[in-house]
Amino acid sequence: MLETYPQIIKGREVVADDWSVLRLEEEEAADSVVVAEGRIIVPLAVWLAQRDSLAARADIGVWIGADERPEALQADLEKFAVVAVDFPKFTDGRGYSIAFNLRKRLGYKGELRAIGDVLRDQLFSMHRVGFDAYAPPPERDIHATLKGLTVFTETYQASVDQELPLFRRHARDVRVDSGDIGYGI
Repeated sequence: MLETYPQIIKGREVVADDWSVLRLEEEEAADSVVVAEGRIIVPLAVWLAQRDSLAARADIGVWIGADERPEALQADLEKFAVVAVDFPKFTDGRGYSIAFNLRKRLGYKGELRAIGDVLRDQLFSMHRVGFDAYAPPPERDIHATLKGLTVFTETYQASVDQELPLFRRHARDVRVDSGDIGYGI
């Protein structure tokens, strides 16, 4: 089954989307499912099973399930214009670790898209770990969801989007002679 998203959030704006997401039906097998022509984001299992035939196509992306390891794509990451991470339900946070590992450990530089149960309240945190595109469910108001990227103006911790923690980004007035050892921390 092909899922389409007429619009997604990319960067910090709503844009038209011409990619489809292939979801396997229960009776379909990764090694025998037919991947249609056009810009298709296939499951990791389909990529691994049909790698030889799909590798020649420039219009293939891949999506990783919450229970899968991104290291399986390490040798192929430069082939993909888009890698998506599936969030089967909003309470499943494994996709955050997958995104962080794709960006920081595996060095993926292309579009990193969140698909599945993507909610407004998650966008800011998703951006922090490296996502730059979001495909919320079609029944959600995409313009209201976009506002989730601007709920905070400052972050304390370092992450993919901000290499330095807050205390390293701001100058401090440190007075050694104050007698207070903790002054300025």
